[in-house]
Amino acid sequence: MALALVLGARGQGRCWPNPSVGCVIVRDGRVVGRGWTQEGGRPHAETMALAQAGEAARGATAYVTLEPCAHHGATPPCAEALVAAGVSRVVAALEDSDPRVSGRGFALLEGAGIKVTTGICSEAAEVAHRGFFLRNELGRPHVTLKLATSLDGRIATATGESKWITGPEARRAVHAMRARCDAVMIGAGTARADDPSLTVRGLGPMGQPVRIVVSRRADVPLMGKLARTARDVPVWLCHGEDAAHEFTTAWEGLGARLIPVPVVGGQIDPEALLQALGRVGLTSIFCEGGGALAASLLHADLVDEFVGFSAGLAIGAEGVPSIGVLGLSRLAEAGRFDLVESRAYGPDLMHRWRARRA
Repeated sequence: MALALVLGARGQGRCWPNPSVGCVIVRDGRVVGRGWTQEGGRPHAETMALAQAGEAARGATAYVTLEPCAHHGATPPCAEALVAAGVSRVVAALEDSDPRVSGRGFALLEGAGIKVTTGICSEAAEVAHRGFFLRNELGRPHVTLKLATSLDGRIATATGESKWITGPEARRAVHAMRARCDAVMIGAGTARADDPSLTVRGLGPMGQPVRIVVSRRADVPLMGKLARTARDVPVWLCHGEDAAHEFTTAWEGLGARLIPVPVVGGQIDPEALLQALGRVGLTSIFCEGGGALAASLLHADLVDEFVGFSAGLAIGAEGVPSIGVLGLSRLAEAGRFDLVESRAYGPDLMHRWRARRA
């Protein structure tokens, strides 16, 4: 199962709205087939592993990180494929939360006389499939908020200089994190100040995440890197319903996808924003700022994971804070996160935190 989880990670960020599943087929103590969900969500992991195993799948055990699907979609159900291949046992980490599948895949297998074992490496599988589960259960993708700051929590000097607070090792790690998410998201202020490309670079040929800009007025520079490359790598502009037609029309003409979102209290409603992105299939978002967007997500308790990179310098109170105004008056009002991991990347420290929820 540990190998199946490693294989499943290969598809993360490239197979939404489907989960990134891994599958290993073992016969007589030997791995005869392995697979993971392919780019675009198909073929599924079980299909890939069975194709590799061929006749060796008969009488074998299939280890899969999520319950095999049982519904007819663009492809036949994986549970039926396992039955047809003649496997004798299926070991699954978790039951699928998709109502079209939940329990039905296991029932189909057991009805065909195949022994089913569940719950193996379930905690690791829950982490691997958390975005898929969140979208099924709450209608929104998993959100990771990333901040690269000075020791005193600043992301730029008073003049706006920010390149580079962290070193090349930390920046390379960020590119790897981007690659494992369906989309990278920033606010309009960051798009205007930094003119980022938001692509994955330096890791060899690979698919690119969707690039999302959240801008109430849709007044994002039309000559920036995002605009110039919108037909090459997807750009989605999430704007307020009151955005000027001239801006939305211009971005549409550049090849961007326009997603209107309700405005509450003068800003885009963060809950409605994530629900809209969930409806179009996203399961994981890597948010890279700026401060206003980060604050709105934190205030609405929509940040599931926080990744901070801290560099060994201090900028001072006149610098740009990493997170905007939260309006808290008591510590009890602040959401708590539990430390999951910390490690050094060159001279910088990375710390990863997971939201503490009931």
